[in-house]
Order: sequence, then C-alpha cells, then structure tokens
Amino acid sequence: MDHLWSPWRYKYVSTAGPSASCIFCSRTQEAKDEENLIIHRGARTFVLLNLYPYTSGHLMIAPYAHVATLADSDEETAVELMLETRRAQRILGSVYRAPGFNLGMNIGSCAGAGIAGHIHMHVLPRWSADVNFMTTVADTRVIPEALEETYRKLSAAFRSG
Repeated sequence: MDHLWSPWRYKYVSTAGPSASCIFCSRTQEAKDEENLIIHRGARTFVLLNLYPYTSGHLMIAPYAHVATLADSDEETAVELMLETRRAQRILGSVYRAPGFNLGMNIGSCAGAGIAGHIHMHVLPRWSADVNFMTTVADTRVIPEALEETYRKLSAAFRSG
C-alpha cells in the first residue's frame, strides 16, 4: 500500500481542539466581517474565505443555523446554500478566470470535517496544472495572493452581483 503524507496539516490538527463556541457561529455574531473574512451575508447563509486556503479564492458557504448535516438543515437554507454555491462558482470563474472547481462538504469528523458540528460548502477555483499535488507530496502550498487582496476582490464581486 502506498501512502501520501500531508504534514502541513499537523500544525492545524495539533492546535485544533474543542472550542467553547463554533467559529462559524461566533464570527457571524461579531460586527467584524473583514477581520473574520466574511465576504457576503445572505438571508440564511454567509460566505467567508478559508483561513488556510488550498488555492487563491478558496471560500466556504455556511448556514447561520448550527447544523451538523445537510439533512438537518431546513429546505430554505439548503436551497440558499446551493444558490450561493452556484453564485460563488460564477464569481470565482469571473474574478480568477478559473476553468475548473472543487466543490464539497465533509460531514462528520470521520469524513474529514475540521468543524464537524456546522456544515459548510467549500468552493475552490482550479486551473490546469495548478500544483494539484504540491501540498501532499512537497509539503508546500502555492498561494500567490494575500488573503486581504482576495477579500477585497471577492467582497466587491459579491456586492456587485
């Protein structure tokens, strides 16, 4: 059996632990959207940048409701989550000229969810030969843009359409 190691995750895994509050819930209750990397607030969901992105533009869409599974969310929230995912894909395609995307949820800690109690959809723009396995095999991520610049670009794009 072959093994691919991802030692870059050790820093996150070794410092992550039970928190007194959910990061998604606590961030939405603060009036610090830029500091918390929240780029858009909808009626039932919000969009924020991933603090540890795999690619420039890596964002997440989460419901305000603290639910652990998609099956636990109400119909209106599930619909808005998918509509915002579609909108995020369109915006990322426009802003970053991304011809491909990774979309996904990890539901439950055994499925890889870093925040297992609160569902969230990842949306990552992708490009041909964009260092697909650099993180895994070279312990390296290539992120050519600072989070502050990504925030500026994407919050403006979500405001305008």
